[in-house]
Amino acid sequence: MKARIIKIVSKEYTLLTDQGERLDAIVMGKVRRQDAPVAGDLVESEFVNGRWVIQKILPRRNRLIRPAVANVDQALIIMSVKDPDFSPALIDRLSILIMHAGIQPILCVTKCDLGISPDFEERIREYEAGEMPVIRTAKGSLDPSLASLFSGRITVLTGQSGAGKSTLLNELEPSFHLATQEISKALGRGRHTTRHNELHEVCGGLVADTPGFSSIDFSHIEARDLAACVPDFVPYLGGCRFNDCIHENEPGCSIKEAVAEGKICRVRYENYLQVLEMIRQRKEKYL
Repeated sequence: MKARIIKIVSKEYTLLTDQGERLDAIVMGKVRRQDAPVAGDLVESEFVNGRWVIQKILPRRNRLIRPAVANVDQALIIMSVKDPDFSPALIDRLSILIMHAGIQPILCVTKCDLGISPDFEERIREYEAGEMPVIRTAKGSLDPSLASLFSGRITVLTGQSGAGKSTLLNELEPSFHLATQEISKALGRGRHTTRHNELHEVCGGLVADTPGFSSIDFSHIEARDLAACVPDFVPYLGGCRFNDCIHENEPGCSIKEAVAEGKICRVRYENYLQVLEMIRQRKEKYL
């Protein structure tokens, strides 16, 4: 039987079937030795001696280290307009990491009810005119399309601390807060070595209970691959005069031409150049 792992506590696994049934399972030692299962994994399991046993992990589309989750469809970048302030540099860096992992980034702008400065409004509109989907939210007033985004998908959330990740999930699915609160209490009473990894059902989809990326680290990205991780660059890739163009000083660059023509936001391009330099500096340390 095929099913998806949605919860791991120590060596106990919870599977979710296509019919919505939850099953308790264990995993064969040979499977753990090959590659430790994580939440989001699709697996083949078999009913043996009165219990379900995971026999095989099916091929993954992607895998994040933290949160430890596989087959992620999308990542919501939660960014507030105030407390903390809106940060295009952080959005662009996170979207690069998300795209590099093979995941769709979506920008969710929170706390719009607090008022948006003219400068931040301009920055938000630049994103809305670009390739990455953008949703604005305000306290007590969620865009109906936000709930539909979760349906049938595995989602992780990332962004600044205090930007409203927990508040957003609690408004979408009140049971989410209660569930995570109980988990925290249970883990607090247990051994600190207990391994816990879970996806929660939210609006017909699954959401990682430990959202975010562990660090802003570009050392695993090659300079030649960076442009493909910028959503607004994607429509113009392949149009440069040189195949190895990194869109910096080369003539006949389709990305630079699009920036000059106003088709790509200049702030987006400048943030790309900053990350390109970060990659160079990081690589040089290991030479």
